[in-house]
Amino acid sequence: MADSARPADHAVHRLVDRFGDVTVRDLAWLLFAPDLLRASHAGAPLARPFETPAEREATLAWLDELDRDPQPLHARSRNPKLTRLGFYAESLLEFFLTHGPAARLVAANVPLRKHRRTIGECDFLLQTASGARLHWELAVKFYLHIGDGSADAARLSDYVGPNLQDRFDLKHARLLTHQLALSSREEFASLGFGSAWTAQLYIKGRLFYHGAGVTPAPELGDDHLRGWWLTVSEWSDAHGKPTLEEEAWVVQPRLAWLASRRLAAADAGALLADAAAIHERLESAVSPTMIASYARDADDGWSERSRGFIVPDDWPERAREYALTTI
Repeated sequence: MADSARPADHAVHRLVDRFGDVTVRDLAWLLFAPDLLRASHAGAPLARPFETPAEREATLAWLDELDRDPQPLHARSRNPKLTRLGFYAESLLEFFLTHGPAARLVAANVPLRKHRRTIGECDFLLQTASGARLHWELAVKFYLHIGDGSADAARLSDYVGPNLQDRFDLKHARLLTHQLALSSREEFASLGFGSAWTAQLYIKGRLFYHGAGVTPAPELGDDHLRGWWLTVSEWSDAHGKPTLEEEAWVVQPRLAWLASRRLAAADAGALLADAAAIHERLESAVSPTMIASYARDADDGWSERSRGFIVPDDWPERAREYALTTI
């Protein structure tokens, strides 16, 4: 497995690592992780959580305070009903816009209806300190690159969801042609929020590559976060059985896909308990599984070192077919 970490990954990891609470870390990741798309190729303006450096510094101080007393954030975002990663991310960003020191939330999840049928929802309407009125559409995506790397550059269609029910080019087109256009429709105008809302794309996530040397799609930001993927056979051949002395492989639950994790020695036992059995579990898995490598720290705690997907041996062939499908 090649080390896919890049300067952007290390910078985000260092920033997130100042916070101890896992939910605060996820919120910090959502605010400070680089955009997946390049501004010049995104097709729409990219959202910026902070208008000024002063707002950025104020947000870090606010997160430090929240880390000392995270209960208000937990009450909003640790909802048993929030089982989907997208809903969890929305709850984090809504909390920031409601209570943070930057832009202020006007409304969230605003439904638009036509002939009594819901045609979409505006994720966030907000107003900045300078008075700008913005419509944000949030997307947090995790795609695996399936191209063979031989072309001059990858295409967005080469980035597929792990369960082959989502593809970057399709999601991008949907964001541009439907979701971002909602605030310019007459159905939105009739809701009483006024006019002159600027639609912006708030897109975060991580893209996973099979080996090194892939030239990313031109739409992607140079500093987008990266991970790796391997087939079960490739991973088993490379790593064998773990010893749990200095390194452990742990399955990442879906709601743990955002920020990197750090475990105190006292808290590591439950998560690492089944690490020794992970090979057997993955060999029978029928769908891709995100795992992370944890290494023991000097203080006997455990810190995440890398993150990737283990996919069934037949997954790459099915993924290539999906990437080439005209939809």
